[in-house]
Amino acid sequence: MDRFTKLKDKKTENEANLPEGWKRVSLGEILSFRNGKSPQIVDGGMYPIYGSNGLIGFTNDYFLNGVFLLVGRVGASGETHLVSGKVWASDNCLIGECKSDTTPVFIYYLLKYLDLKKFITQTAQPLITQSFVNNLQIILPPLPEQHKIAEILETIDNAIEKTDRIIEKYKRIKQGLMQDLLTKGIDENGQIRSEETHRFKDSPLGRIPEEWGVVELGEIGSIKSGSTPDTSKPEFWNGNIVWITPDDLSKLEGKYIYTSSRKITKKGLQNCSAKIIPKNSVVISSRAPIGYLAISKVDITTNQGCKSVVLNKLFEIEFIYYCLFQYIDKMIMLGSGTTFSEISKTELSKLKIAVPIAKSEQQRIASILSQIDEAIEKEQKYKEKLERIKRGLMEDLLTGKVR
Repeated sequence: MDRFTKLKDKKTENEANLPEGWKRVSLGEILSFRNGKSPQIVDGGMYPIYGSNGLIGFTNDYFLNGVFLLVGRVGASGETHLVSGKVWASDNCLIGECKSDTTPVFIYYLLKYLDLKKFITQTAQPLITQSFVNNLQIILPPLPEQHKIAEILETIDNAIEKTDRIIEKYKRIKQGLMQDLLTKGIDENGQIRSEETHRFKDSPLGRIPEEWGVVELGEIGSIKSGSTPDTSKPEFWNGNIVWITPDDLSKLEGKYIYTSSRKITKKGLQNCSAKIIPKNSVVISSRAPIGYLAISKVDITTNQGCKSVVLNKLFEIEFIYYCLFQYIDKMIMLGSGTTFSEISKTELSKLKIAVPIAKSEQQRIASILSQIDEAIEKEQKYKEKLERIKRGLMEDLLTGKVR
């Protein structure tokens, strides 16, 4: 059998494996590619400018008008965007214009599914060439099926975008509430105080409600430092004692922490200066960087990059957690060090915060902020569910597994 016959048979075999009515084509057969142009960014311009990462500015001029696919060519190469209307595409983008029998929205989702970032050329700057995208092989359904697939995926994307807007709305509400509740408080009738309706007084932190006081963090509980067992001793590691680091705090979604990426053994704990911190303590990253916060829901220990506040019974843990968010900038200012900034146990203990004297008011404030956090968490979980559905639909629909 000659080489031509082998190639012909292989092509026939590949075509036979395609869903009925689908065909295998190169991207250059259905898209016409060209490079973008270097734009002049003008603040206040009316036409959006797209780069490899998406929207980068505005200009008073445009050179695209219609519906186009943009593929990041240099820098964040492989990123794909669908744009419409009068826009400018910078010279680090490839501009793809659909030919006949192709819908841009379907190709957009297909390129997202293929993830062109996997194919970048590793040079001084990540690069995807026009030659590569022209020769990239894809499978293409008939036009009516392209429209239907695009419609389904757009519906999911619209739901995700709507959920994003709801989350951002809740976050704005939370930010405003924190500003009011953590500086003015809320009275026994559920009303946020103001100087027009309630009594305020001067304090080292400015004007505060008469029912509040200013205390040092070390007065409301004990501050605990952490430590790291010898990493060269295997018997100190892979135990069942939760050992929190700033990295664990940085990856946390929500305010509670239950576990850690690494755990230590009882022997490891006994051979370093770390101590067990009881659950319902506030954990603060004290370096690299300063200011990540969490409430421990289990007994923990930490490395030296964290400090923990074990509260006395006069203070509500949830309130202190929210309160400390207002003082992150001050913590950072109190940090010192040459290699990296760190706030010491002594400086953290002397941090002044304004708090309601009555624990009942602390609980009312924490309850309001917790409710909005629960609403945000609910929407975030719904968004994650939608994203899982989208990934499954893309896998099924863009490969022809489900018609």
